Amino acid sequence: MKVTRILEQSKSMGLPISTCYHLISKGLLPPPIKLGSRCSVMIDSEIEAVLRARSTGATDDDIKLLVESLVADRRNAA
Repeated sequence: MKVTRILEQSKSMGLPISTCYHLISKGLLPPPIKLGSRCSVMIDSEIEAVLRARSTGATDDDIKLLVESLVADRRNAA
């Protein structure tokens, strides 16, 4: 599993970090994983899945379902 710090991930998506957190709060991006008190990472494959869905024209509702599924898969893998 490859992970990227949230700041680096926001830059690679071309979004301000505040926008990333806004999308996370709306359920349109998977939440980061806290590795420590000052370190949050995002799972690259989850972000790629969301971007792939966006590129194929998925609606916000579709993206929310996808994010819920990704987070559930994360919990089940633990």
